[in-house]
Amino acid sequence: MGQKRDYYEVLGIGRDASDQEVKSAYRKLAVKFHPDKNPGSKEAEEKFKEAAEAYSVLSDPDKRARYDRFGHAGTQNSFSGFDPAIFSDFGDILGDFFGFGDLFGSSRRRSGPERGADLRYDLKVSFREAAFGLKSKIKIPRHENCGTCGGTGAAKGKGPATCPACQGMGQVRYQQGFFSISRTCGQCNGEGRIIRDPCESCHGRGRVRKERVIELKIPAGVDNGSRLRIQGEGEAGGRGGPPGDLYVIIYVEEHPFFQRQGNNIYCQIPIGLTQAVLGAEISVPTLEGEEKMKIPEGTQSGTVFRMRNKGIVSLNERGRGDQFVTVNVVVPTKLTKEQRQLFEALARLNKDDEVTHERNLFDKVKDIFG
Repeated sequence: MGQKRDYYEVLGIGRDASDQEVKSAYRKLAVKFHPDKNPGSKEAEEKFKEAAEAYSVLSDPDKRARYDRFGHAGTQNSFSGFDPAIFSDFGDILGDFFGFGDLFGSSRRRSGPERGADLRYDLKVSFREAAFGLKSKIKIPRHENCGTCGGTGAAKGKGPATCPACQGMGQVRYQQGFFSISRTCGQCNGEGRIIRDPCESCHGRGRVRKERVIELKIPAGVDNGSRLRIQGEGEAGGRGGPPGDLYVIIYVEEHPFFQRQGNNIYCQIPIGLTQAVLGAEISVPTLEGEEKMKIPEGTQSGTVFRMRNKGIVSLNERGRGDQFVTVNVVVPTKLTKEQRQLFEALARLNKDDEVTHERNLFDKVKDIFG
C-alpha cells in the first residue's frame, strides 16, 4: 500500500473528532468496503483493513494521544501491520449490518438455560371491586414444559444428540477473506444438539400449550392501570431455564355516580331551595351505603362538603381517602298557586334588603370605574 495515510484522513474526520464521531465514521467505511459487499475486490479489502487499523488507534485514548504527538511512529510498538484480532471489538459495529450476530467468534452458543417469556393479562373490575379488592379466577393460555419428555423434546428414554454440523458448538466457522466468521448453525439453529427421536406428545418442541387457571387476590385500592406481578406464571423456560412472570393489568369501569381522584371520591347531590335556605339533614350515597349529612341554613349552590374516611383505601399503605359532596340547589320551574303566593309574600318581605343590596352593588361598581 506504500506509505501509510493519516488515520484522520482515512476516516474522513477532523483531529478534534469525538469518540462517537470516530466510531460513526468507521461504521460507514466498514459497511461500504466490507468483503461481503465487495466480493473479490482487492481494493475494497485493503480499504477495509486500512479503516480498521485507523479505528483501532483512534478509538483507544492512549494510542490516539501517542499518534497525535508522534504520528505513525508513536503506534509502532502497539500496532505493527494489520492484525485480524482487532476485529474482536467490532461486533457491535458490524453485526447489525450483516446479520452475522456472531462476528469473529465473539458470541456465545445458545445451549444454556433460557428464561421463559413474560405474559400479560388485562382484567376489568368494577369501581366497587377496585375500592374493596376481590378474589378472581382467570384462565391463562401458555406454553408449559412437556410432561412426557420433561422438556427435552426427545422420546422417552432417548436424549438429544450432539449436532454433527457444529459438533455441539451451535456455530459454524468459515474463512471470509482475511478473517474468519462464525455463524449460527443452520442444522441445529444454534442449539448445539438435535432431536433424532422426537417426543410424540410435543413433537420435539419440548413444550405444549395449555390453559392454566390462576386465582388472583386483587388488593383494595387498585386503580386504572395498576399492574400486578405473579412470579413464575409466565411461559415455561427453555433448556431448564426458569419460567417467566405474569403481569395483570387492571382496568376499572367508570361509576355512574362517583368519580375518583387518587384515593378521594367525588359526587354531586341535588337539594331543594327550602333545604338550602332553612337547612336540612339529607341522605348521601357512599361506597358502604347511605350516610346522613347536615346541610346548614343558607347553603349556596356549589358548596362542597367533606366526609372523612369515606373514600378509597390507600393501596399498600395505611389510611383512607375522603368523599367530597357538591350540593346543587334546584330551583323549581313550576309553582302551584299556593307556592307562588308564598314566594310573592317572601319577595315583599325581602324588598328592602334587595334595594339595599342593589345600592351597595352600584356603589362598588362606581368606586371601581371612578
